[in-house]
Amino acid sequence: MIANTIDQEIKAAMLARDQVKLRGLRAIKAAILLARTEKGPSEDITEETELKILQKLIKQRKESADIYRSQGREDLSHIEEEEVVVISTYLPAQLDRDAVEKIVTGLITASGASSVKDMGKVMALANKELAGKAEGKLIAEVVKALLA
Repeated sequence: MIANTIDQEIKAAMLARDQVKLRGLRAIKAAILLARTEKGPSEDITEETELKILQKLIKQRKESADIYRSQGREDLSHIEEEEVVVISTYLPAQLDRDAVEKIVTGLITASGASSVKDMGKVMALANKELAGKAEGKLIAEVVKALLA
């Protein structure tokens, strides 16, 4: 579980006085605690859910960094980018476009999809197969390109 690791890493970052890492770790912990409270006190979140939370945090930070950059706020953009680096260390290695294409091609043949109308069916399979290993935007681009 990522949550257990995060608690230990927060302590280490506090001792090392690493503010950048500490800021990113606290964001992860807050998001995981929020997800736990949404599900209820008796239910624990799965590792797959934790990976989705991390991906969501990275996506939010990238979008924020782009907005800050477009507004000329490089100082705030830099903070968001630092947090992306910290958060991404807790995700599994991300697959490149070629690897995603190979997996999606196999899913298309296995599901019998033949046109863009089948994109929803293929996306469901691809998201399940590639959870935490690739961004949803990249998966959608590949599926659309291969079915077109």
